[in-house]
Amino acid sequence: MIKEGMHLHVLTSLLISLLLITGCNDDNDTNTSATDEQQVIAEPIVVSVGPRPSYLVGQMQDSDLKTQLAQCTNKTMYRHDFSIGHRGAAMQFPEHTKESYQAAIDSGAGIVECDVTFTQDKELVCRHSQCDLATTTNILAIPELAEKCSVPFSPADLVNGVMATAQCCTSDITLAEFKTLKGKMDGANPAATTVEAFMDGTANWRTDLYSYHGTLMTHAESIELFKTAGVQMTPELKSASVTMPFDGFSQQDYAQKMLDEYVAAGVSPALVYPQSFNLEDVKYWIANTPDFADQAVYLDDRYDLADFDPQNSMTWSPTMDELANDGVKIVAPPLWVLVTLDADNNIVPSAYALAAKAAGLDIITWTLERSGVLSDGAGGWYYQSITDAIDNEGDAFELLDVLAKDVGVIGVFSDWPATVTYYANCMAL
Repeated sequence: MIKEGMHLHVLTSLLISLLLITGCNDDNDTNTSATDEQQVIAEPIVVSVGPRPSYLVGQMQDSDLKTQLAQCTNKTMYRHDFSIGHRGAAMQFPEHTKESYQAAIDSGAGIVECDVTFTQDKELVCRHSQCDLATTTNILAIPELAEKCSVPFSPADLVNGVMATAQCCTSDITLAEFKTLKGKMDGANPAATTVEAFMDGTANWRTDLYSYHGTLMTHAESIELFKTAGVQMTPELKSASVTMPFDGFSQQDYAQKMLDEYVAAGVSPALVYPQSFNLEDVKYWIANTPDFADQAVYLDDRYDLADFDPQNSMTWSPTMDELANDGVKIVAPPLWVLVTLDADNNIVPSAYALAAKAAGLDIITWTLERSGVLSDGAGGWYYQSITDAIDNEGDAFELLDVLAKDVGVIGVFSDWPATVTYYANCMAL
């Protein structure tokens, strides 16, 4: 459904409602009726995108695209499935908190992400990494929990070139202990000599204005929040930082439990896009959970291999055709893998993007507006294949336009979903 819904928002909403009602009234009477919370509203949802999209348009160089986008400044904006909330709205809100998720929903994300890991008692929670609690929560400020960290805080010794360190994992603590934590903006100060200074590491292009009471969530709680809001869901099964099986909990148990929580909540598989960087997880879902298989997303991390080249198919293993033959329907590489520059410095689709489409694969990409200031460093990691074409903040829209029109992606993760929501509405995707 995401394939069609990315282009016709109203039709998407109607189809989702019908699918959800059908999914909650199956023959086995497990769920005999859909509650009000389970209904995805059929009418378009008006949202507020705030001032940032217009600000970015104002930074663009003069072009037909800028003119078209500028004409939408006062247009009513609606929730759109092309816009995917990456960890919520992590540019300004602590990632994977209730507040971050709500900000993504309010700014028009039609799909919102919970990265899924597990606690010591094998309960599923929303965190980007199993071992990121030291940088994304206040765990180090709670002595009785800080002492349970895999690597307790160690201060910097700059004279001897030693940086401050700490590693605290969800698997170090129970779910009950996890729920006592508060989310903060992801970051740490490696030069810190105190816990307080270590925790004060937010990048200067983000903000700590909303960083003091971030509400951490279990995976099941995120499902209920998204279901109530009427948005679709994309859970990512994170790689375990502990040896698997963990206390008898295997990788397959982990992959299955994540989807079981959607079934238990009465959520139609048509509303869920399970994702993983581990291709074996995706293959497990294809083989064992056919209802979820069509929307399983392979987060392609082959970019991390030393010989990977998005312009050279000989460096891709498996090939695009092999992925398709294995039942993979959607691939999701980072932004830079999908684009390159032509002889005139225009942004164009990469060989990777063209091959994925030729193999019949749909494409989602990540992560817009996670690069900081584009005019400072030409966009950094996410723009590395098109650095020579990046020199102002409005270039985020230039890239987005190529991804939508020329590459044909069906959705874009963003740390500030309002920007993608604005584009999708303005271009009538």
